[in-house]
Amino acid sequence: MIHFFRHLTTAATGLAAAATLTLAPQGARAATETAIVAGGCFWCVESDFESVKGVGDVISGYTGGTTANPTYKQVGRGGTGHYEAVEIPFDNSVISYREIMDLFFRSVDPVDAGGQFCDRGDQYRTAIFVQTQAQADAAAAAKADAQKALGQQIVTPIVQAGQFYRAEDYHQDYYKGDKLILTRGGPKRQSEAYDFYRTGCGRDARIQQLWGSSAPFVHH
Repeated sequence: MIHFFRHLTTAATGLAAAATLTLAPQGARAATETAIVAGGCFWCVESDFESVKGVGDVISGYTGGTTANPTYKQVGRGGTGHYEAVEIPFDNSVISYREIMDLFFRSVDPVDAGGQFCDRGDQYRTAIFVQTQAQADAAAAAKADAQKALGQQIVTPIVQAGQFYRAEDYHQDYYKGDKLILTRGGPKRQSEAYDFYRTGCGRDARIQQLWGSSAPFVHH
């Protein structure tokens, strides 16, 4: 069945685009739902959302492109069309999809069309991949609210979800690994290397600048 989804259009937000998505009907929601988003480096998005009550094991992967079973190297070289993305399983009796979307917008730089923070390129752009009409509606409402709060044009697209490919095992839970890694700052445990990367990339500094006290995951 084809459902018609329109971005919310208000004078305050300036959201006037309309899109047609082929989505599953809303129906009855199961206890476990999945959100799929791209927010730059998937290590960081995974780390952020695994700290949220009601969220399960977040999976890092690739989606949005045309290459089947892409590798990290292929996605990084470009040309696959894929984003670095995550699947966020959550218990919708504890946290709603709309709440996930509100957290997502405030954990990224949604006005940057060229990547995120120090990570540049199409694979690092932000996006929301919706699976149902209810998700499309909630994502659009969250986008309109975030745009009103920022007073800037949000470039994060809301698109129909396609095939999601799980990333290589070494990318899963990277932020809490204990393997020894050689970094620009010398040898570090994987978790320390992650913190070094996150700080060096300027992720939290930029989010703090954009969102101030409403930023949910800023590391101090």
